[in-house]
Amino acid sequence: MSNTILAGPDCMTMAEVRAGVDQVDRDLIALLARRFAYMAAAARIKPTRDKVRDEARKALVIANARAEAAKLGLPEAAIAALWDDLVEASIAYELDLFDKR
Repeated sequence: MSNTILAGPDCMTMAEVRAGVDQVDRDLIALLARRFAYMAAAARIKPTRDKVRDEARKALVIANARAEAAKLGLPEAAIAALWDDLVEASIAYELDLFDKR
């Protein structure tokens, strides 16, 4: 079996599909690490703890994700729900780091 990761439409077996999904998951985790590094910077930069949660910014981030999902033909509600969870996890992470300053 080859170690080549195929594009989704090129997969002919479940092993190929699973290899692709596993690679995408690794890539997503790496991107999340980059995203959370920005949360660490925000925790360092924000002057007070009450500035960590920004509901207007949260709504904008989710709206942007929903719009991008629509452009790519993805299920908008599912993406919005994922991003809501992602933003809440990011806020929790940032609060934890802020409290450790």
